Amino acid sequence: MAYTIQKVDYYYTTVRDQPGEAFKLLTILEELGLNLLAFTAVPVGPNSTQLAIFPEDVDKFKHEAQNAQMLLDGPHKAFLVQGDDQLGALAPIHKKLFAANVNIYSSSGVADSKGSYGYIVYVKPDDFGRAVAALDL
Repeated sequence: MAYTIQKVDYYYTTVRDQPGEAFKLLTILEELGLNLLAFTAVPVGPNSTQLAIFPEDVDKFKHEAQNAQMLLDGPHKAFLVQGDDQLGALAPIHKKLFAANVNIYSSSGVADSKGSYGYIVYVKPDDFGRAVAALDL
């Protein structure tokens, strides 16, 4: 099974849980010419949503975000896995992390209709170094 894994930085911001908040942020990022590797939105309480931003060009993102006075928390570290969508495609990654006693505390993935997938893997900061070694990065 062919796949690639890369270390990625991500940032997050917390917004009120109401229509249009992600749209506003994504529009700003588009206007600033910032391409994303991934983007997630997760509820954090009854009235808030955490938006996680995975910029393709971290240096440009930090510069433009600072100029736009965005309130961001980060950088934080995660892994982006991309590969051929096949039965059991994620098992080898999980096996390597399990063998290194690294706990995946969150993950999110999606497959497309063309036979590929993307998968974000979050490990705790204390486990990141072991995860890097286990994944041969």
